[in-house]
Amino acid sequence: MEDSAGSNPQSVGLTEKFKSWLSWSWTYVCFIWLGMVLIMVYVLWSPLKLQETLASASVFLNTLTPKFYVALTGTSSLISGLILIFEWWYFRKYGTSFIEQVSVSHLRPLLGGVESSSTTGLFSSVNGEAEPRPSVSECKVWRNPLNLFRGAEYNRYTWVTGKEPLTYYDMNLSAQDHQTFFTGDTQQLRPEDAVMQKAWRERNPQARIRAAYQAIEMNHECAAAYVLLAEEEATTITEAERLFKKALSIAGKDINLLVYIKRRLAMCARKLGRIKEAVKMMRDLMKEFPLLGMLNIHENLLEALLELQAYADVQAVLAKYDDISLPKSATICYTSALLKARAVSDKFSPEAASRRGLSTAEMNAVEAIHRAVEFNPHVPKYLLEMKSLILPPEHILKRGDSEAVAYAFFHLQHWKRAEGALNLLHCTWEGTVFPAFRIIPYPLEKGHLFYPYPGCTETADRELLPSFHEVSVYPKKELPFFILFTAGLCSFTAILAMLTHQFPELMGVFAKAFFSTLFAPLGFFADKMESFMPSSFWHQLTRI
Repeated sequence: MEDSAGSNPQSVGLTEKFKSWLSWSWTYVCFIWLGMVLIMVYVLWSPLKLQETLASASVFLNTLTPKFYVALTGTSSLISGLILIFEWWYFRKYGTSFIEQVSVSHLRPLLGGVESSSTTGLFSSVNGEAEPRPSVSECKVWRNPLNLFRGAEYNRYTWVTGKEPLTYYDMNLSAQDHQTFFTGDTQQLRPEDAVMQKAWRERNPQARIRAAYQAIEMNHECAAAYVLLAEEEATTITEAERLFKKALSIAGKDINLLVYIKRRLAMCARKLGRIKEAVKMMRDLMKEFPLLGMLNIHENLLEALLELQAYADVQAVLAKYDDISLPKSATICYTSALLKARAVSDKFSPEAASRRGLSTAEMNAVEAIHRAVEFNPHVPKYLLEMKSLILPPEHILKRGDSEAVAYAFFHLQHWKRAEGALNLLHCTWEGTVFPAFRIIPYPLEKGHLFYPYPGCTETADRELLPSFHEVSVYPKKELPFFILFTAGLCSFTAILAMLTHQFPELMGVFAKAFFSTLFAPLGFFADKMESFMPSSFWHQLTRI
């Protein structure tokens, strides 16, 4: 059995080698076939009277009028234009070229090519064994830890602009979160809890508010109803804080309610300028419920500490949460970059760095920015105000445009406060503008600090962000080769048709000169073959 087991890998190896040899041989078969065709044409030149045929063909072509060439080039331009329109439509709808897809799906396997869906290569382990691709959970949607208040902030935006800042998909996710968070642990729902479950699912804000009041009528100590009123009905942060304090006083021992209410109270204190109080509340919350790290309360704490300019405390929080075993976020990566940039940015000069090179501290700052840009490449455009900000959604997609909007909305002021930090970010993000930066690879070309950038972010971000916002997409979808080729062919043939119509005689002279130059190497090759081979050899070969 051991011998048979040992022989199997060898036979598999021979089979794989044979397949690879066949695939490799296809490259040279085309050249061999072309050479055989040229030889056959030369051998049959006299028996088939190809010389006379070419002469009659040239006479026929000389008798053609310029109108024929105009019609020929015009038809070619029309056909290539139709192909271009179809290719562009297919690319916009499916994100790939139709011709390229047919070639890869049907022609490549016939030619012995390897399927592009193989997992070997990019996700290979050190031992050479294929590792599974990142799962769909890469595009998991997370609750925005700094999400705004609907009544006091989102609704104000709607009143002023007439635009809805939240999508139905985003609000539906919030409704599911509230249902699970507030009523998921109860075995038998109380009547007011059943009303609140229905209230969270209501699409109309007024219907949700009416349901909350109905739950309060059933039970004056329904804390979830006061939470909904604080989120939806309160038009100011002060009023929302009052309702949250009322909910806290009647929340009892429901851990989910307590954590949610205390966190929102801390955010109210932060928005009302009581930052030290907000920091204390967040620290107490993290100590009281250390296992609820998934709620990312530390990101609220980081933002409040940056507002206090307590950079040593920020570094201490980063040291705890910027760990390889924990999921990264734009807040973690860019805050770390901000601290390192702040240490050198006030005296940083691109011209001086180009002359003397980067110091160790500057190198660390640039590397930290590269790390942050590699994690989320959408953020710099918002921090550098190259793209307009919108209100952040209630849910974000890590490494996506939604996360970039949420981070920049709250942290742009902190980057502006650090003198020169945005200048250093601009110089680094722009790439290798100055020689001093060329010793560090461009961040989007390294790609080794994090898992490969997921391709599903665009679809998820379009669901999370409002329609009036132009979603930032990375990696960019480049136009396929066949679209560019058909566009060039269409343009070229259209220009030929126009020139032939306007200057028929000149284009005729140009066409004859072009074809004579094109076939000159073939004639030279034929003359060399005649001088090299004896005439009797070709005579005997034709007789065979």
